[in-house]
Amino acid sequence: MELFNGRPADASGREKREIEVYDCLDSLNIEYRRVDHEVAMTMEDCKAVDKALGAVMCKNLFLCNRQQTMFYLLIMPADKPFKTKELSSQIGSARLSFAPAEKMLEYLDINPGAVSVMGLKNDRENNVRFLADEDLLKDEYIGCHPCVNTSSLKIRTNDLINVFLPYTKHTMTVVKLTGE
Repeated sequence: MELFNGRPADASGREKREIEVYDCLDSLNIEYRRVDHEVAMTMEDCKAVDKALGAVMCKNLFLCNRQQTMFYLLIMPADKPFKTKELSSQIGSARLSFAPAEKMLEYLDINPGAVSVMGLKNDRENNVRFLADEDLLKDEYIGCHPCVNTSSLKIRTNDLINVFLPYTKHTMTVVKLTGE
């Protein structure tokens, strides 16, 4: 795997949603590094992507309440276990579960396996509440997908928080997850 600066020189064969992420980041003057890869199916695959990227990809979870009236995008360190009870109490939502794939596609324009904070640019009506584990925010960089799971990006955490999120008109709720 090779690390590239910015968008691919040739966009042929790439999904429109991926190119739209590059267009967005470029228009916001956000620098990013990119690795193209096969779909990561195992932890070993993910570790290889992390090594090539020089950043740890975050775990991205698309969640909802039991009634499917509230939707959440949670980013957290990949190696930290997720406990729904721990998060539920912090955000005032009882009984969280994974949201249906059709809602992910509707709100974020992302298919399962490629969920990413970059999808917030597609949520123009703010149907999704953005949550970030405080430990993830300590790193200089965040690794994420450009709305497809065959490439990964390395973006400065500061750019994500102070440039990208304001552009999407989303706020960030910082949560503290221990995984215990």
